[in-house]
Amino acid sequence: MDAQVISIDGKKMGSTALPNVFSERIRPELIRRAVDAENSRRLQPQGHYPLAGMQTTATYYGAMHSYRTGRHMGVAIRPREKLGGGAQGKVRRIPSSVTGKRAHPHVIEKRLIENINKKEYRLAVASAIAATAQNRSPIVASKEIDNIAKTKDMLHAIELVCGAKLEPNKAKLRKGLRRSSRRRIYKKSVLVVIGQPSAATRSAKNIAGVDACTINNLSVGLLAPGGSPRKMVIWSESALKSLDGAIEKLEIR
Repeated sequence: MDAQVISIDGKKMGSTALPNVFSERIRPELIRRAVDAENSRRLQPQGHYPLAGMQTTATYYGAMHSYRTGRHMGVAIRPREKLGGGAQGKVRRIPSSVTGKRAHPHVIEKRLIENINKKEYRLAVASAIAATAQNRSPIVASKEIDNIAKTKDMLHAIELVCGAKLEPNKAKLRKGLRRSSRRRIYKKSVLVVIGQPSAATRSAKNIAGVDACTINNLSVGLLAPGGSPRKMVIWSESALKSLDGAIEKLEIR
């Protein structure tokens, strides 16, 4: 199976053989599982101090006919501070009191990270790559795209290679309050995969809606954001040649 190589000027430069990964069986359930595993590693663990709101002399006297019980005195029976002379102070300890404990604290023992095997993750990456080329032939750009350092040149090259006009300034405004309505959401439309680290990845990332990475930093989240495979992925010719070997070394991050 071959693919057409396109230069950054939009001209055809011949064909190249596709790696075996493009013929991998597509497994949507495995892709979604790998995406969930990646997203779980971005969660920030949260917790609380176990003794928060409890470091006080307040004690609950709720038994009938007990000393300082507070019954039939027009006073709520709550944990109150023990003051000198047998007096009761302010209510403490309970969530509804001032400086009391939290009502529903975070469960520290909760498991946030969803683990996935290395072989299973690499199989999910291969399946996501095959899914990107399900409805169209893979887009392969010449090696010249690895040396583009300016954003405007990268935008022009992507449009010529893909044969489609990109609108980086088109965004979906977020509905909400006036102070937060200026937040813009850009649809992730194009992924550019480069062979080696260079300035091309930075110039491509500056374009709204375009992601870029090297072949060694490839992930399921980039290939299938949210679990849905991308419709347009631009492969550098140098990245395509080392694709099979790079997948065997990928690890979830």
